[in-house]
Amino acid sequence: MEDVTRILEELDGGDERAVDRLLAAVYDELRRLAAHRIAHEKPGQTLQATALVHEAYMRLVGDVRTDWQGRAHFFSAAAEGMRRILVERARAKGRLKRGGDRERIDLDDANFAAREDPVDLLDLDEALSRLADEDPVKAELVKLRFFTGMTIEEAARVLGVSHATADRYWAYARAWLFNELRMEEDRA
Repeated sequence: MEDVTRILEELDGGDERAVDRLLAAVYDELRRLAAHRIAHEKPGQTLQATALVHEAYMRLVGDVRTDWQGRAHFFSAAAEGMRRILVERARAKGRLKRGGDRERIDLDDANFAAREDPVDLLDLDEALSRLADEDPVKAELVKLRFFTGMTIEEAARVLGVSHATADRYWAYARAWLFNELRMEEDRA
């Protein structure tokens, strides 16, 4: 695998050919992450992992110039991009159904919380935004684990923290989000 950080620097330097080299260097990993995320979507999902990768990638390297801080920054942005795409699709679907039949996802597969009922993606997104206001690093960890399917070890490397720290952050974030989602259900 080519050095992603070097390619990102070339891209930031204006090398238009770096876009193709970057895609070749990260495609397999992005595809694996997207396939993991799509596998947890509601059956009948029309969005394919390939389409999710391409849409997220185009948003990442499109018209807006980004000062990439390296591989970790890129994959963190990819996780955020995939999350936004899935949330936008869920919102559009919810609008079409006038708020009914919101897309639901089972967080048990991500070892997110010990729940038997699936969590609504839009409720999770709102709670995750509140967590990001309180603690952006823990929110980023959730995005990396839940929306891209990274292991705790992979997410720790991306965030630049130790495995033990990532474990503590994950436990805290799971409990915090579980509480937020339960309070949301009580309000409904």
